Amino acid sequence: MIRTQEHTLSTSTPPTNRRGSRSKPLWYWTLLILLLVVIAATAVPAFTQHVHQPGLEDFFPKPIFGEGTIFQFNRLVLIRIAMAALVSAILLGVAAKATLVPGRGQMAVEFLAGFIRDNVAIEMLGPKKGRAYAGFIGFAFFATLAMNLAGVIPGTNIAATSVVAVPAVFAIISYVTYVGSGIKALGLGHFFASQLLPPGLPKPMYLLITPIEFLSNFIVRPVTLTVRLLANMMAGHLLLGMTYFGTALLLQELSALSAAGILTGVAMFVMTGFEVFVAFLQAYIFTILTSVYIKLSIESH
Repeated sequence: MIRTQEHTLSTSTPPTNRRGSRSKPLWYWTLLILLLVVIAATAVPAFTQHVHQPGLEDFFPKPIFGEGTIFQFNRLVLIRIAMAALVSAILLGVAAKATLVPGRGQMAVEFLAGFIRDNVAIEMLGPKKGRAYAGFIGFAFFATLAMNLAGVIPGTNIAATSVVAVPAVFAIISYVTYVGSGIKALGLGHFFASQLLPPGLPKPMYLLITPIEFLSNFIVRPVTLTVRLLANMMAGHLLLGMTYFGTALLLQELSALSAAGILTGVAMFVMTGFEVFVAFLQAYIFTILTSVYIKLSIESH
């Protein structure tokens, strides 16, 4: 009797669906299919059309519409909009579906956000000010990172920050925050005095030092923020493009198994990984410098 009941219970218990608990969500498969389609769409022309040599014309694409007007729309503008929409969707999606036990996507976003908050904002500005500015500093990091990573995504193949408009906008936002934070913390007169009149100097020296401090703090800083990010991403695009160009050319002219083709193919993958590293590094450096400028503006000298 007991064995019969045990047999009945064992046969009536439904088996555990292990595969169902590990199944991927619909958005994962949708993005994977879209990525494969984009790769296929860009790979076919690469092997069937004339090889495109990278050059300065990559940074000045032909207009799609609105040529010669302030509403001129080209491929780079489309990339900026797409990357802004993508990073916004990822961050908002993670925030809306955040759980106590995070998934891999939530863990990645939380890791980056926590790293920027703890190791940049709080480390530079202190616990109180750091938490107050953590949102803006996090915005600067994720926005710069998204625009940088466009250079290694199939179908875009150029960083949105490799043209001066985006680095300049980011630098202007940092500059306005730098000035606004200082005025808010110290007052208008005290802020400009702290930036233009270093203490402890003989009064006649201010005739020489004040113009230099003005150029350094209010002209050079936004320019260097722009040029540093722009130059690194431009150089990265050209180096990465040359390795792709060399590989495609050798595969067309020689053979897939030629030593030169294999060598440039390996260099192509190495440069792609290096460009991803540079994208993260430049976003981190931009964020660090923004935090340093805010720190210098809100502290009385």
